Amino acid sequence: MKIATWNVNSIRTRQDHVVNWLLTNPVDLLCLQETKVVDPDFPRSPFEALGYKLYVFGQKAYNGVAIFSREPAEKISLGFSGILAGESHQELDVQTRVISIVIHGIRIVNLYVPNGESLSSAKYTYKLNWLKVLRKYLETILQENPNLCICGDFNIALEDRDIHNPEDRKNHIMASDEERQALQTILDLGLADGFRKFTSESGYFSWWDYRAAAFRRNLGWRIDHHYLTSDLYQKAVCCTIDKAPRSWEKPSDHAPVILELDL
Repeated sequence: MKIATWNVNSIRTRQDHVVNWLLTNPVDLLCLQETKVVDPDFPRSPFEALGYKLYVFGQKAYNGVAIFSREPAEKISLGFSGILAGESHQELDVQTRVISIVIHGIRIVNLYVPNGESLSSAKYTYKLNWLKVLRKYLETILQENPNLCICGDFNIALEDRDIHNPEDRKNHIMASDEERQALQTILDLGLADGFRKFTSESGYFSWWDYRAAAFRRNLGWRIDHHYLTSDLYQKAVCCTIDKAPRSWEKPSDHAPVILELDL
């Protein structure tokens, strides 16, 4: 089974890119972030024509997540409130950042973690709170299903080797100690990094700023991840970053990350 995650930074803007990529990379599951479109306006037909079933959770102009699957999914859940009860979780779901499905007995969770803007911003506090709720959400899921793959744009570089220049990273959004600790607390539930099973070196990135010729100079960050519970981690046979779409005309600032499981 091949599972890809890709922040497309607007599915309508990048529709042709995604179609063309799927034609040469016919993955079993494609998890998208920042779709930036309400569900009725999601461009379904080009992807259904390729044989995918679409599961979407979006909003106008911001956020939005989607999963394309070659096979029908079970137990589709939208947002935190699809798993966790409570008004506070419904309030978090105003921002459409979480969608999950079950396929072949595996719970796939697709995430668009808040960016946080800056360490002094209220959005940073929101991000840290959101990550606390995410841990509770995943803890609840694991009580029902021990086979879990969470993927998406985490907006966190967990280690210094995930940043082209980690100098002063403690004062930088996406690399502060608090963000890293929040993510590590989630991984302590029993999750491991699929990419790092195969690649230990630095210099591999999934996001490059549009400014300062960052992609051409490979001034990137690795913030798009696949995290797996133990049994699935053992079944992972490959995890790669496909930089090619980042070089296309008017690209997303992220590249797809592809995980392959031997089931």
